[in-house]
Amino acid sequence: MKLLVRWLINAVSLVIVAHFVPGFRVDGFVAALIAALVIGFVNSTLGLLLKLLTFPLTIVTFGFFLIVINAIMLKMAASITPGFAVLNWTAAFIGAILLSVVSWFLHWLIKDDRRMERRG
Repeated sequence: MKLLVRWLINAVSLVIVAHFVPGFRVDGFVAALIAALVIGFVNSTLGLLLKLLTFPLTIVTFGFFLIVINAIMLKMAASITPGFAVLNWTAAFIGAILLSVVSWFLHWLIKDDRRMERRG
Protein backbone atom coordinates (compact mmCIF):
# COMPACT_ATOMS: atom_id res chain seq x y z
CA MET A 1 0.00 0.00 0.00
CA LYS A 2 2.82 2.42 0.88
CA LEU A 3 4.46 1.73 -2.48
CA LEU A 4 1.26 2.71 -4.27
CA VAL A 5 1.02 5.93 -2.24
CA ARG A 6 4.65 6.81 -3.04
CA TRP A 7 4.03 6.13 -6.73
CA LEU A 8 0.99 8.41 -6.75
CA ILE A 9 2.85 11.15 -4.86
CA ASN A 10 5.72 11.01 -7.35
CA ALA A 11 3.26 11.24 -10.26
CA VAL A 12 1.52 14.25 -8.67
CA SER A 13 4.95 15.82 -8.10
CA LEU A 14 5.75 15.43 -11.80
CA VAL A 15 2.51 17.15 -12.78
CA ILE A 16 3.20 20.03 -10.37
CA VAL A 17 6.76 20.48 -11.62
CA ALA A 18 5.58 20.38 -15.24
CA HIS A 19 3.19 23.20 -14.43
CA PHE A 20 5.96 25.49 -13.16
CA VAL A 21 9.09 24.62 -15.18
CA PRO A 22 9.21 25.64 -18.84
CA GLY A 23 10.61 22.83 -20.95
CA PHE A 24 9.39 20.14 -18.54
CA ARG A 25 6.27 18.55 -20.05
CA VAL A 26 3.91 15.81 -18.89
CA ASP A 27 0.91 15.00 -21.09
CA GLY A 28 -1.69 14.05 -18.49
CA PHE A 29 -1.81 12.04 -15.31
CA VAL A 30 -1.44 8.64 -16.99
CA ALA A 31 1.80 9.82 -18.57
CA ALA A 32 2.88 11.07 -15.13
CA LEU A 33 2.19 7.64 -13.63
CA ILE A 34 4.24 5.93 -16.34
CA ALA A 35 7.01 8.53 -16.01
CA ALA A 36 7.11 8.03 -12.23
CA LEU A 37 7.59 4.29 -12.78
CA VAL A 38 10.32 4.83 -15.36
CA ILE A 39 12.11 7.43 -13.21
CA GLY A 40 12.02 5.04 -10.27
CA PHE A 41 13.42 2.22 -12.36
CA VAL A 42 16.15 4.36 -13.94
CA ASN A 43 17.13 5.79 -10.54
CA SER A 44 17.29 2.37 -8.92
CA THR A 45 19.49 0.90 -11.66
CA LEU A 46 21.58 3.40 -13.61
CA GLY A 47 21.22 6.13 -10.98
CA LEU A 48 22.64 3.88 -8.28
CA LEU A 49 25.58 2.97 -10.50
CA LEU A 50 26.26 6.61 -11.40
CA LYS A 51 26.04 7.68 -7.76
CA LEU A 52 28.56 5.01 -6.77
CA LEU A 53 30.96 5.94 -9.58
CA THR A 54 30.78 9.67 -8.88
CA PHE A 55 30.88 9.43 -5.09
CA PRO A 56 34.27 11.19 -4.77
CA LEU A 57 33.03 14.08 -6.93
CA THR A 58 29.86 14.26 -4.85
CA ILE A 59 31.95 14.52 -1.67
CA VAL A 60 34.15 17.27 -3.15
CA THR A 61 31.10 19.30 -4.25
CA PHE A 62 29.34 18.79 -0.89
CA GLY A 63 26.56 16.79 -2.55
CA PHE A 64 25.66 19.30 -5.24
CA PHE A 65 26.77 16.91 -7.98
CA LEU A 66 23.72 14.78 -7.11
CA ILE A 67 21.62 17.47 -8.81
CA VAL A 68 23.56 16.81 -12.02
CA ILE A 69 22.98 13.07 -11.68
CA ASN A 70 19.26 13.59 -11.03
CA ALA A 71 19.04 15.86 -14.09
CA ILE A 72 20.72 13.17 -16.20
CA MET A 73 18.28 10.56 -14.85
CA LEU A 74 15.32 12.82 -15.73
CA LYS A 75 16.61 13.31 -19.28
CA MET A 76 17.14 9.55 -19.68
CA ALA A 77 13.67 8.73 -18.35
CA ALA A 78 12.10 11.37 -20.60
CA SER A 79 13.84 9.93 -23.65
CA ILE A 80 12.11 6.56 -23.23
CA THR A 81 8.74 7.62 -21.78
CA PRO A 82 5.90 8.64 -24.09
CA GLY A 83 4.09 11.75 -22.91
CA PHE A 84 7.00 12.96 -20.76
CA ALA A 85 9.62 15.35 -22.09
CA VAL A 86 12.46 17.40 -20.67
CA LEU A 87 13.37 19.72 -23.52
CA ASN A 88 16.68 21.19 -22.35
CA TRP A 89 19.31 20.91 -19.62
CA THR A 90 18.08 23.99 -17.79
CA ALA A 91 14.66 22.40 -17.44
CA ALA A 92 16.33 19.18 -16.28
CA PHE A 93 18.34 20.93 -13.55
CA ILE A 94 15.47 23.10 -12.32
CA GLY A 95 13.10 20.14 -12.61
CA ALA A 96 15.42 17.89 -10.60
CA ILE A 97 15.62 20.42 -7.79
CA LEU A 98 11.93 21.26 -7.78
CA LEU A 99 10.90 17.62 -8.12
CA SER A 100 12.92 16.74 -5.02
CA VAL A 101 11.42 19.58 -3.01
CA VAL A 102 7.81 18.98 -4.10
CA SER A 103 8.09 15.22 -3.61
CA TRP A 104 9.62 15.68 -0.16
CA PHE A 105 6.89 18.13 0.83
CA LEU A 106 4.06 15.87 -0.34
CA HIS A 107 5.57 12.87 1.46
CA TRP A 108 5.92 14.99 4.59
CA LEU A 109 2.34 16.26 4.22
CA ILE A 110 0.85 12.77 4.32
CA LYS A 111 3.33 11.61 6.98
CA ASP A 112 4.95 9.02 4.72
CA ASP A 113 7.95 8.29 6.93
CA ARG A 114 10.23 5.43 5.91
CA ARG A 115 11.98 5.39 9.29
CA MET A 116 8.76 4.33 11.03
CA GLU A 117 8.45 1.49 8.53
CA ARG A 118 11.85 0.07 9.46
CA ARG A 119 11.14 0.09 13.20
CA GLY A 120 7.88 -1.83 12.97
